[in-house]
Amino acid sequence: MFTDLLGFLNLDKPFDWTSHDCVAKTRKLLRIKRIGHAGTLDPAATGVLPIAIGRATRLLQYLPSDKAYKATIRLGVQTTTDDLQGEVILQQSVTGLNLTTVETALRQFQGKIEQIPPSYSAIQVGGKRLYDLARKGEKVEAPVRNVEVFSIDILDWRAGSFPELDVNIVCGGGTYIRALARDLGALLETGGTLAALQRTASSGFNLADSQNFTQIETKLQAGEFQPMAADVPLQHLSEIILAATEARRWCQGQKIPVDKQVSEISRVYDEEKRFLGVGELKEGLLIPRMVLEGVS
Repeated sequence: MFTDLLGFLNLDKPFDWTSHDCVAKTRKLLRIKRIGHAGTLDPAATGVLPIAIGRATRLLQYLPSDKAYKATIRLGVQTTTDDLQGEVILQQSVTGLNLTTVETALRQFQGKIEQIPPSYSAIQVGGKRLYDLARKGEKVEAPVRNVEVFSIDILDWRAGSFPELDVNIVCGGGTYIRALARDLGALLETGGTLAALQRTASSGFNLADSQNFTQIETKLQAGEFQPMAADVPLQHLSEIILAATEARRWCQGQKIPVDKQVSEISRVYDEEKRFLGVGELKEGLLIPRMVLEGVS
């Protein structure tokens, strides 16, 4: 049992697995209960799912929120779930639509926008998940969210009765690509749904560096598995290095005076560059927020 295992795993989530399934599988493989994930992915989506191992679960809240996706949007089709997993509620052949028109429409979905999440989503309304309410046939208006889409780049356009558009999307946390596909179809008056989705980046993790479960199991069998160091995905935070005495006091929960007046969350190290945890700089003091390692 890997009782002392600590760090992150950059998992390439397989198709038709829930994020919870991935956590359960990781617990079984590593034989450790303390496993968590960042940024839920729908079962039909694949790609980057950050997994925290051991005490690193306490660091999930400090990961960056930006994400990137490769998505395929199908026009002329609308479903109950805003992807191909749902029941088709509209299907019509699309004629006369060209890429120039689609490009113009896509510009309206860049920047800070308002978005209504899909009815089948994990958002809670009145303490209940929207997908649970939807499965019971209860119609609940999902709350409007303010999200930010930094860029949408067109990769491919396939014309036909039901045209498909491949795009790269870089966005902030909380953005639903299914909702974007639905809303694009509504703007074009064709109907639209998400046909495929792969997350290529999330919370500081990239698809190029990810591992699938087969690769992880192979490394475990060979005794070569090592999680990513706990501080690697936290490089967006500033760094503070403490002298030995200060590091010991900070790990004991004391506030340490520092020569910085800014207010920010920081990675904290000792002089030997051991990652101690996360602190908050506030009014010239470094306040412990999450102590990962003790210093003797």
